[in-house]
Amino acid sequence: MKASLAARVFGEGGMLARAHSGFELRPGQIKMSQAVGEAIARSQHLLMEAPTGTGKTFAYLVPAVESGRKVVISTGTKNLQEQLFFKDIPRLEEALGRPIRAA
Repeated sequence: MKASLAARVFGEGGMLARAHSGFELRPGQIKMSQAVGEAIARSQHLLMEAPTGTGKTFAYLVPAVESGRKVVISTGTKNLQEQLFFKDIPRLEEALGRPIRAA
């Protein structure tokens, strides 16, 4: 993912901050999102680990959506799957101003 896109989405005053008043700037989230975007663009594997509160979900969702590719996301729990589908994806749709096709 291009740095300018990461800044537009995750940066101070970015798309997520404008759409959701509680959104916080997290530099680690921007770096993670850029790494995911680069891995997708290069068709490479990427393994990352980050603590709770880093913003991992949006960090991988944004470049996945922007790639236009079909992406499979596997979660460790049903609760996380439901959070992704019913909370995070709708929030991202609102921030980006466009629908995201998910099943």
